[in-house]
Amino acid sequence: METTRDFAMLAKTFKGLEEVLAQELIELGANDVQLERRAVSFRGDKALLYRANLCLRTAIRILVPIASFKAKDTDALYEHVKALDWSRYMTENSTFAIDATVYSESFRNSRFVTYRVKDAIADYWIEKSHKRPSVSTQTPDLLFNVHVSNEKVTLSLDSSGDSLHKRGYRVATTEAPINEALAAGMLLLAGWKGQSDFYDPMCGSGTLLIEAALIARNIAPGVFRQSYAFEKWPDFDADLWSDIYNDDSQERDFEHTIYGSDASFYAIQQAAKNVKSAGVQKDVELKQIRIEELKITNHQSPITNTSPLVMLNPPYGERLASNKDIEDLYAKIGTALKHQFAGATAWIISSNDAAMKCIGLKPAKKLHLLNGELDCQFNKYELFNGKRATYLHS
Repeated sequence: METTRDFAMLAKTFKGLEEVLAQELIELGANDVQLERRAVSFRGDKALLYRANLCLRTAIRILVPIASFKAKDTDALYEHVKALDWSRYMTENSTFAIDATVYSESFRNSRFVTYRVKDAIADYWIEKSHKRPSVSTQTPDLLFNVHVSNEKVTLSLDSSGDSLHKRGYRVATTEAPINEALAAGMLLLAGWKGQSDFYDPMCGSGTLLIEAALIARNIAPGVFRQSYAFEKWPDFDADLWSDIYNDDSQERDFEHTIYGSDASFYAIQQAAKNVKSAGVQKDVELKQIRIEELKITNHQSPITNTSPLVMLNPPYGERLASNKDIEDLYAKIGTALKHQFAGATAWIISSNDAAMKCIGLKPAKKLHLLNGELDCQFNKYELFNGKRATYLHS
């Protein structure tokens, strides 16, 4: 790990969220922010490394590159890794693990890459101190990331440990809950800052509701986590981390309400548990009700004169009995939005293009995101009153 004030880092994210993450990093004070493939590179000091892990909503891990080189095969990879000064990062008593990502014709087996890097580190210590450090896949002192692109190898320290999307507040779940970092990215893409009421009429276990509340109050998403990998690093600054972790000076008031509803009583029960775990009960109201029965309470905020924001992550159709079932569901969503949420702005994510057409509303904007392995549309709808032509010319 670097000891100089300013060093290179890489924040990994999901496809489609790179620009959102870059803006988050700029607001944190990062330097030399550059968009990468499903990642953003940047520079900063140790305090920024700690803040990035604690505060970034759309990052899934923060890496600190320690070596970059070219290798044509695994033998060359082994020699380069073994030649590094591993005493800068660990001791012979440290436990470690390797995570490898490979995009290369020369290195087709990521598991073999992992084995060769492990062997190189172990052999370095056997020659240096006649002791082999232990590999731990559960709770290693150090987690190293190996990224191979063609013949370019980048070796990094993983400062996060568990993926940063694992906030720590989820104590209950429903089937196929949306990833927390993706949920936060969707909200930020929609311009959500807590400026209005918020609705999720198919809230499931409540992820969008909780992320909306955290953004509205500017609460760092990482405050619920038990630990980060950098806390085991030799140069960990406990006082600096304590100051950053306990600084709530950027938190803000939220004058509106976040409404979550679902047709499933079980989903509402699970959402309530997660909302309580995240400590946002005073901001979130939950109700078991079908979307076609739900009515919006306020068309505009009396405080900010801002229209409510509606966001849905409906079923994509994989678990429904037929195409007609999913198409009927999306048609009901469209009808409800048009007649019961007039005056609001809605965003819907789905991988089912045919079903999205059944909504029957023309999107004002179309974005593409990746939800797991599924390519999804993320569409914006302006839910105007009356005829569309009248709305456009008003």
